[in-house]
Amino acid sequence: MPERFNESKEIRFGIDLFLQYKTKFQNTRFGLVTNNAATTTDGELSRMALLSAGFKIIKLFSPEHGLTARGIDGAYQKNVIDPITKLPVVSLYSEKIMPHKNDLTDIDIMLFDIPDIGCRFYTYLWTMTYVMESCSAHHKKFILLDRPNPVSGDIHLSEGPMIDERGMTSFIGRWNIPIRHSCTLGELASFFSATRIKNIDLEVIRLQNWERKQTGVWPFVSPSPAITDMETALLYPGMGLLEGINVNEGRGTSTPFKIFGAPWINATELQNKFFSLSVAGLKSKPVWYVPTSGLYANEICHGLKLSITDTFIFRPVSAGLQLIHLLLSIYPQECTERLYKTTVNPSGEKHLDNLLGVRESLRKLKKGEIPETKLDNSLWEMKILPYLIY
Repeated sequence: MPERFNESKEIRFGIDLFLQYKTKFQNTRFGLVTNNAATTTDGELSRMALLSAGFKIIKLFSPEHGLTARGIDGAYQKNVIDPITKLPVVSLYSEKIMPHKNDLTDIDIMLFDIPDIGCRFYTYLWTMTYVMESCSAHHKKFILLDRPNPVSGDIHLSEGPMIDERGMTSFIGRWNIPIRHSCTLGELASFFSATRIKNIDLEVIRLQNWERKQTGVWPFVSPSPAITDMETALLYPGMGLLEGINVNEGRGTSTPFKIFGAPWINATELQNKFFSLSVAGLKSKPVWYVPTSGLYANEICHGLKLSITDTFIFRPVSAGLQLIHLLLSIYPQECTERLYKTTVNPSGEKHLDNLLGVRESLRKLKKGEIPETKLDNSLWEMKILPYLIY
């Protein structure tokens, strides 16, 4: 079970420790993959802290949601000039998803400092892998400034399904890891350097005073518009699956992934049947709302409001799959697969398959062919164990 955070130990991020290494890099030119969610433990933007300490940052690179971390989900992000540092920002969520050779010619080392939320289909992880591949191809050192997994690094809490890589790889799931992977990005970078990108010059700047089973209560900085707090981050590996069906997942409200609904749902009926499932660590109540954007914008949606009662026993992926199976069983005609168009998937097709990493996932969910055993990741635990840092 996750242990409660010990406030007597001050966690220090990789960026905090790397700032002490200035004398080691006197004449080094750096690129930095970052966004506004990346700060020191004191709340200073990582890029500003590096510049203030005397590091020579040549240019910035930004993932989905842009440098501000406020860009619309899935929307194209253009190259810009950072108004704070005046440095050029190369977007890696555009026609380009990895740095090109000309982006790297004037840098010696690439730094990566972006908060993650421990979910396979959260795209910052995969941007990291593309940057690693580019650095490997063009012989640039890659330094990962590690950060906590905010929803716990307890490997026993990891949840599948794993990815069926036979035609199921995508920008929201390139390689075979669980949906809730329970690792830090530093650990995954180490794993991928050993199994996928074997000739990369990788260094991970470790966290200090973080233990695997802790859940975060350090000051939370929203890493993207819809992940507004810690509870949302833990709900996301399950409720994010709703993007694959024609249900509003709470976008267009102040509480995305905490509420969901559709005009065709009977909230009372759904509440009664969902309650009968006795989903551990989660409570719900009927709700109606009008999203201002996203699916069913400006329409009345009926659904449920969710809240986690016990983070120690709540299993988000299991909860999300139970919910989708229930919606499909109650509303077999109304509940359908949904196109979810993004910059990296312009057609929007097979979004649910890509989220789950399972082919024909809607048909299988209707028939109950994704059993709880698919969520058991004992094999993942054995595979990742040699690469766990903490």
